[in-house]
Amino acid sequence: MLKKRALSDLWRDSMTRNLLQHKKSVLVLGTALTVFSLGNALAQEKKQEPVQLKEILVTAGRTPIEEGKTGRAVTVITGKQLEQNQVRYVADALRMVPGFAVSRSGSKGGMTNIRVRGAEANHLLVMVDGVEMNAASGDAYDFGALQAEDIDRIEILRGPQSAFWGSNALAGVVNIITKGGKRDGFKISGTTEAGSQNSWLGGVLLQGGAENYDMALAASYRRTKGFNISNVGDEKDGDENLTLNGKVNIDLSDTAKLDATLRYVKNRTDLDNMTSLNPLDSIGLEGKTNELLGSVGLTWTALDDALTQKLRFTGSDRKYEYIAPDYPAENKGSRYTASYQATYAFDTPSFADARHKITGGIEWQQERFRQVATENDLSNPWMDPTQFEHHKRSMYSFVGEYNGEFADQFFVNLGLRHDVNKDFDDATTFSLSGAWAIPDTNARLHSSVGTGVTNPTFFEQFGYTPSTFVGNPNLKPEKSLGWDIGLEYAFFDGLLVTDVTYFNQDLRDEIVTVYNPDWTSTVKNLDGKSRRHGVELAATLNLFHGFTAGGSYTYTSSKGADDLDAVRRPRHSGSANVAYTFYEDRARLFGEAVFNGKMEDVAFIGGASSRVNLGSYTVVNIGGSYKFTDKLEGYARIENLFDKKYQEVYGYNTPGRGAFAGLKASF
Repeated sequence: MLKKRALSDLWRDSMTRNLLQHKKSVLVLGTALTVFSLGNALAQEKKQEPVQLKEILVTAGRTPIEEGKTGRAVTVITGKQLEQNQVRYVADALRMVPGFAVSRSGSKGGMTNIRVRGAEANHLLVMVDGVEMNAASGDAYDFGALQAEDIDRIEILRGPQSAFWGSNALAGVVNIITKGGKRDGFKISGTTEAGSQNSWLGGVLLQGGAENYDMALAASYRRTKGFNISNVGDEKDGDENLTLNGKVNIDLSDTAKLDATLRYVKNRTDLDNMTSLNPLDSIGLEGKTNELLGSVGLTWTALDDALTQKLRFTGSDRKYEYIAPDYPAENKGSRYTASYQATYAFDTPSFADARHKITGGIEWQQERFRQVATENDLSNPWMDPTQFEHHKRSMYSFVGEYNGEFADQFFVNLGLRHDVNKDFDDATTFSLSGAWAIPDTNARLHSSVGTGVTNPTFFEQFGYTPSTFVGNPNLKPEKSLGWDIGLEYAFFDGLLVTDVTYFNQDLRDEIVTVYNPDWTSTVKNLDGKSRRHGVELAATLNLFHGFTAGGSYTYTSSKGADDLDAVRRPRHSGSANVAYTFYEDRARLFGEAVFNGKMEDVAFIGGASSRVNLGSYTVVNIGGSYKFTDKLEGYARIENLFDKKYQEVYGYNTPGRGAFAGLKASF
């Protein structure tokens, strides 16, 4: 018996292994890669004590909250940090986040799964501008096609968040906010870049508006011829990505605002046959993805802004094609969500000088999915006709939240959710967090506890093709209980900030793959618990004269119910980074190193699966930029400076040393 992997791994990765992996599952639950990028902000010589403003975190609950007032484990990556460190894909930014393990299958744009604190990839909820990005199949989100060019900030929470965001938020949330418009004027920005592996990037952003509206339109295209991701042959495996994004905000009145978003992603990635110890080149083998998602929302206030109501509708449509000479495959999925919530804010000055927010809401969600039958499928003796039917499932949810601030030092957040499922057991989840800014000290104590849930995927319910995998419509949702506690402390008036966090989380009713004597396989809920725990250490140093530095280390232990370590998650990981800004803030140099310890993976050789060890590695990147004028900036970087050879997924090569240079301009 092998534990399940996220279904995007099972579906797409299995295709690339000549469909043999459809009969196998890779072990889950594990040790989280933990790398945290800190200290990337521009440091200036201190002439007076600066005012430190905390980021507003939409994902910390149903209502916005300041970063220092949440007890949850939080990371915020700003758009400025992404630009300064020349990050091109969101997955590469998340490599620097505590608790995150990134597994990319080969080249940029290839299948990329992320696991948080040892959880499986489909236990992480991903949103862009409030729209869920996880495939409607219920599977893990593939970060391979998610560019970072138009992002304003990334808000990240670790630990169970299902009480606020439902299924797939069992282990954490990544909420991405794209760049918005500007009132009373217009601005055009552009980026162009070229580099190794015949790579090229072009991006443009239009921002503007008037007194009562603002809008933004962004377009980004990146292509690379890549490198040979297999160990034999010489075929280069490349990637093409086109991302279009638009958003608008309109003031209907002083108390009512309308917003809308629309996003389109088209991605094509070369794949290889990964069926044996020595994966082979595969000419014409590729994967294509088309995604369209959008939202429209109305926010209005009353009672002197004490009452805030929000009505929102979101939709997404995704099509994936596996193009192969012998075994092509295709699936389509969509998700529609409608929600209403109301928040009432009030103060009680006579009681603990407290401020309160109470929120209640209701959600409706419908998911649709189908696999498209090919000629090979129709002639396959193992074919199950139900796999190609149009499948649909819906859910109603009731959500409540309380936020409290007491005496400007105690902060409490409580969330409760009840999901009414048509196809599964109903689920009730909760979340409780608290923070204490200890008076007369530079210390902040933070802690959280909560439960999470992940519904079975459509593949797990109905099977997938071409394969002998048979679905199980009687599965129960996976459930989890997790908690963490940490201490943040600032030294030397905030020049050095440290944080130590311990986390612990389990998984029950885990969905695993089992194999039958007739060579078919299926899934079932596993008895017992899978357990994970660990410690996250992080520090940032912000000196005068333009020098910043940061570092992190994470230890994670992740065991399945069979007491085996989970795969593709190192027990030890960490990072370090430095940056120096000089020449009147016009020039900047940076360097970063990411360490990934030893970890296990599963190989499928000769039709059988076995455990293999992947060695530890450290990858170093360096770069710099120079502002010729206020409107024009040049930059360059070297990735994998020491040309380190390593693997994140067994059988897949990774990029060697690469050099890139480009220009940014604004008008």
